[in-house]
Amino acid sequence: MTDEKTIKKYAGIYQAALKKEGYNDPEGKALSYEKRLKRMYAEEIFRQHSQYPTTNAEYIYAVIAMCLELKDMGLNNQEIIAFTDVAFAKRKKMFEVLEKGLDLLPNAWNIAKKWNISDYEKRTQDGSITYDFFNVSEDRIEYRISHCMYVEMFEYFGIRPLAKLFCRTDETAYSNLQRHVRFVRHSDLSEGDCCHDELYRK
Repeated sequence: MTDEKTIKKYAGIYQAALKKEGYNDPEGKALSYEKRLKRMYAEEIFRQHSQYPTTNAEYIYAVIAMCLELKDMGLNNQEIIAFTDVAFAKRKKMFEVLEKGLDLLPNAWNIAKKWNISDYEKRTQDGSITYDFFNVSEDRIEYRISHCMYVEMFEYFGIRPLAKLFCRTDETAYSNLQRHVRFVRHSDLSEGDCCHDELYRK
């Protein structure tokens, strides 16, 4: 069972974003979020979704709970995505700094390539992602994914299109590696039947 400290942490992130964006009664809205997230963590489906080591169901559920609260407030999907960017700006900035630092290295492509291969092996092992194919050559990687637990979690709660929050993680990461990697996304599972990506060495 997820502890109260974790729930309070995410409720604090939500409340801070509400204040920054000028919403009224941020304390009351944060309390509503806290209660929802606590209920979600207590459900059996959370334990099922937590069985994949390569995903962080605790964090994913915190994001989903935020999406559901914002949806209840009347926000559309674009507004919800924009809000979460504010809420998790520090987290995004941390990864941006790491990725831009990597982009300065002459062997950035090899590092990105090894990371993709390692991620493929781990995801395949724990079953969190199903690849139709994963092809690797010296200067190119191409893969197609037909099932992903990130998307499945969002779909379970009836907000599959908002899985875009996680689908776009790769797009964001590779936008910070533009000196060495060209990333092409043909489709993603939040709005299609597969995630189809290609990476090229520049």
